[in-house]
Amino acid sequence: MLLLSPNAEQTQALLDRCSNIKELMQIHGQMLKKGTVRNQVTVSRLLASYARMELGNFVYTRMVFDRISLPSTVIWNTMIRAYSNSNDPEAALLLYQQMLHNSVPHNSYTFPFLLKACSALSALEETMQIHAHIIKRGSGSEVYATNSILRVYAISGNIQSAHVLFNQLPSPDIVTWNTMIDGYIKFGYVDIAYKIFQAMPTKNVISWTTMIVGFVRAGMHKEALSLLQQMLVAGIKPDSITLSCSLSACAGLGALEQGEWIRTYIEKNKIKIDPVLGCVLIDMYVKCGVLEKALLVFSKLEKKCVCAWTAIIGGFAIHGKGREALDWFTQMQKAGTKPNSITFTSILTACSHAGLTKEGKFLFGSMSSVYNIKPSMEHYGCMVDLLGRAGLLKEARKFIESMPIKPTAAIWGALLNACQQHKHFELGKEIGKILIELDPDHSGRYIHLASIYAAAGEWNHAVRVRSQIKHRGLLNHPGCSSITLNGVVHEFFAGDGSHPHIQEIYGMLYHLANR
Repeated sequence: MLLLSPNAEQTQALLDRCSNIKELMQIHGQMLKKGTVRNQVTVSRLLASYARMELGNFVYTRMVFDRISLPSTVIWNTMIRAYSNSNDPEAALLLYQQMLHNSVPHNSYTFPFLLKACSALSALEETMQIHAHIIKRGSGSEVYATNSILRVYAISGNIQSAHVLFNQLPSPDIVTWNTMIDGYIKFGYVDIAYKIFQAMPTKNVISWTTMIVGFVRAGMHKEALSLLQQMLVAGIKPDSITLSCSLSACAGLGALEQGEWIRTYIEKNKIKIDPVLGCVLIDMYVKCGVLEKALLVFSKLEKKCVCAWTAIIGGFAIHGKGREALDWFTQMQKAGTKPNSITFTSILTACSHAGLTKEGKFLFGSMSSVYNIKPSMEHYGCMVDLLGRAGLLKEARKFIESMPIKPTAAIWGALLNACQQHKHFELGKEIGKILIELDPDHSGRYIHLASIYAAAGEWNHAVRVRSQIKHRGLLNHPGCSSITLNGVVHEFFAGDGSHPHIQEIYGMLYHLANR
């Protein structure tokens, strides 16, 4: 129930409680009648309420703003904030230009909203200009403003400027430290991020989680799990994001024991298994080879999103159960869940591994015609793998040459694998040369071509191709495998004898060989 003649304080309370635009217009009308529209704070609340109701389509919001004769700094800030939180953050920067043109004074609250808009746009040049304005205004030492600038520099790729700013701060807070760690991780500098992490005087759950995410993204799964253990010892409780990333690390290592421990931790601490946590649990069990437990987790999910269905389909795919994967794909659609591009990668992989060539071709064709999904490079790679495994090498080559996007080295590599598998050495030699031209700094390409020559009995050519690896100074990354024993992950690299129990391991190997 609206008050008949509300004052400014009552109007602000009404605006806070307002739930739809019709009520808001009634309040606006009362403000015009009563004269409270001249109260700058109340008008600012009115604008914020319009922006909240209109969800980014600021028709009334902008109309009200444009009709204010001399809007105050508070009102300008309200509009800039609204645009910075919308799908049109560029409008916030344009409004700031207008604010400067009209010589409206700005305060310390103006800049965080502008920097948020810059962050959404990765607008480095505009960030530097706003940074200069902050310094001119004398707000350069304020931690809140500095953290906002740091974040934009880190997101937009200017991590060096972020570090310079970080070093200039006399007392960086925990947000500053976390921003720097996140910035270095985003651009692949995990080692530097870890040094900053170690130097932090105080760490919170965000600090630990950000670092664990960084390790997982870099494929450093063992380090991620080690950090989770340190986090628990430090008395910091992991949240669902921390646990999701840790489960991804378990999946990457095939570390079932650690994965089971994390699941027990989730159950004991009554952490709700949301769709994300459910999906990574399914993925962990799938990659650790325990498909039955993956299905059990799936069955207990309250809401079965597309990610959960895709994880199950992917599980059957990597276990070579193509028919079951197709059955689950059908069940998914019957349940009313539409497949996405990742689902199609999984189902095409399932068809490829199970030799279901006809079904794979049909599904690939249906992507754009039925589901309106444009095939990506991954889908084309699945199709080349599908045709190659079926021995349809000429068809696979025609398929590559007819692709609407330029094929990558990975696409040609899939065909080269098929050539080697089906002993089609002449075509393999052609494809191997194409691969080296495309990716001359990848040692694996030379090894692959050399293997083709060796299989064809052309040893001189094989030696010559392999010699190019040393000649070009390319690194040949050794193969790696891992196994979990009593909760400890043991990693083994090809040609590496550094494991503390290597003599016992080789002794057992010789014993088995003799038997």
